[in-house]
Amino acid sequence: MQVKQTLVDEEATVALGKKIADAVKNELNHGVVVYLNGDLGAGKTTLTRGFVQGMGHSGNVKSPTYTLVEPYELADWQVYHFDLYRLSDPEELEFMGIRDYFNSQSSCFVEWPERGQGVLANADVVIDLAYQGEQREICITGKSELGCQLVSLLSQS
Repeated sequence: MQVKQTLVDEEATVALGKKIADAVKNELNHGVVVYLNGDLGAGKTTLTRGFVQGMGHSGNVKSPTYTLVEPYELADWQVYHFDLYRLSDPEELEFMGIRDYFNSQSSCFVEWPERGQGVLANADVVIDLAYQGEQREICITGKSELGCQLVSLLSQS
């Protein structure tokens, strides 16, 4: 299952992230694994910021480019934002205990997932962001039963 839309600006990208968070918290009640694909500056971190804020975080949301992962411990949920752009070897993820991050109460957003191939948990959803002039085209594809449920919820609203 797949849904596509145009995001006119940064606010629309944040709003979509919040919409995904709302579906995860209120409809699915289960964490998700999201792979984010797109060129530098395509809006991957902006979308994640909307999700993290939608899950209840009120502080700063930054890209974990130099730390590999930025954790957000919330009341009932954990959100982990991974940026694997600078990862040189997927085995580094094993040393940091990557498998411990993936569970039913955590949502993991992974930028540059191809760099962690063979070590990362499978994606529930793959989100592709692409430049369309000043706007962004986004394609959200369900890759698991849970992911397809999420895409279905997003296509209804």
